[in-house]
Amino acid sequence: MDSSPHLHASDTPESVRVPAVTYASISGTGAPGTDEFYRKMALLSDVSREVTGEASPVIELQYWYPEGSTPVEIADFYTVNPVPSLQYRVLAAVPEDTVQEGLDAARARAGSRADREDDVIELYTTPEQEVVQVMHHGPFAEEFVTLQRLGSLARELGVHRTGPHHELHLDAFTRETPQDALRTILRDPVA
Repeated sequence: MDSSPHLHASDTPESVRVPAVTYASISGTGAPGTDEFYRKMALLSDVSREVTGEASPVIELQYWYPEGSTPVEIADFYTVNPVPSLQYRVLAAVPEDTVQEGLDAARARAGSRADREDDVIELYTTPEQEVVQVMHHGPFAEEFVTLQRLGSLARELGVHRTGPHHELHLDAFTRETPQDALRTILRDPVA
């Protein structure tokens, strides 16, 4: 396995070791693309800007199905279980020394119009880990083909997904953003 920086992936499926990353996070349930999904993305972007000073933070997403769902591998992640049953975590990287009190203060300073009283924004860390990953270019609806390629590599290596499916959206997007030029790293932890 090669070592890879967190926000880099090849256009060819690859097996790499990625570093641990600390995030501001907010969880949700349901299909991507809903109003609630985009609201949570906007809220986390607003809070992340306050923490990091970055004008356009990279938004990442982890997806998994609830306990008791049919097990899925990388290639069939979106095709076996009903997508509206997905659970997800919206993530934005923050410095590793960020503390919850600092995150809470950043949320207050952000004054986001997307904020709701019952939203829980908390720190979350992914460990250094072995993954298979690939850069996907273009519309989200075409990720199925890219995931097939990534799943083929996992089968060749004899590894299986061991945690949430992870998508790193290198380009900011909203519901109205044309998707042809978007870059998304598709990443799955494996063993």
